[in-house]
Amino acid sequence: MQLGPYTLSSPVFLAPMAGITDKPFRQLCRKMGAGLVVSEMVTSEPHLRNSHKTRLRMDHQGETGPVSVQIAGTDPAKMANAAQFNVEQGAHIIDINMGCPAKKVCNVAAGSALMKDEKRVADILQAVVNAVDVPVTLKIRTGWDHENKNAPTIARIAEDSGIQMLSMHGRTREDAYKGEAEYETITRVKQLIKIPLVANGDITSAQKARKVLELTDADAVMIGRGAQGNPWIFREINHYLKTGEILTSPDQQEIVQVIENHLTDLYNFYGEQRGAQIARKHISWYTQKCSFITAEQQNAFRKHINRYKEAPQQLSEVISFFNNFPNIKTINRPIAA
Repeated sequence: MQLGPYTLSSPVFLAPMAGITDKPFRQLCRKMGAGLVVSEMVTSEPHLRNSHKTRLRMDHQGETGPVSVQIAGTDPAKMANAAQFNVEQGAHIIDINMGCPAKKVCNVAAGSALMKDEKRVADILQAVVNAVDVPVTLKIRTGWDHENKNAPTIARIAEDSGIQMLSMHGRTREDAYKGEAEYETITRVKQLIKIPLVANGDITSAQKARKVLELTDADAVMIGRGAQGNPWIFREINHYLKTGEILTSPDQQEIVQVIENHLTDLYNFYGEQRGAQIARKHISWYTQKCSFITAEQQNAFRKHINRYKEAPQQLSEVISFFNNFPNIKTINRPIAA
């Protein structure tokens, strides 16, 4: 797939997720075969750029390109300035957030709340596209509620504004992450526009990825929660799309090695104390996605591991826990209908 001057290595992308798609996780998913990884959203407010959190979100040192940075805000001029600033900091692609359903984002009329104001959508998109010389992409939902699924209108505005790729989650803002994603609206949008369309929502297996591509005729799929604790999903989807065969699940040695490397990268990136705190959610996701670990064992280990606040002890306990399962070879692969 081509995006501006960039040829993307696969049609399987990592969705931007606040608090999750930091540099360690982006690098891991790219190693596993993600054709594009998108950063956590960066605020367009200039006075917040020097905060520690924002500086970490803008750290792309050592990342292989293209680097895609998502920006969020409501003011066209500030969004344009944010796009310019992030390009100066190394962004190769600017992604605009109009898909986040989080209350703290929507309460200030940002994220998916912007879909209510089509005029403001057009103003923001045109301002950002005109401000930078790199590809600008957009992420949206189907609408803000079931009575107002205006994604087709937003998609036309996006294409007319010069947006070069549209990613679309198959839920409304009102849905948040409840219920099941629907792909009919994504299919409608694909029929209306010529720019690449990326389908997102409830893609948790290679089989589901191919089914969604066939249903929607989308150019690519974007994986969000399906990658939490399961970075292997990218190579599995790529393999299945190319060969029609289910890739063999990672063995115990690889599972332990990937987890060890991921946690070590978190400690190095955030510092040991903060890194150990952030690692807890990833450890929980890894245990949840492993079918050989029962729910009872998951709960017991989560309580156990959360007692450890120091990175070396946390890492040692995690490695010991996963090594205590002999001859493990399977990661849970939910297959959605």
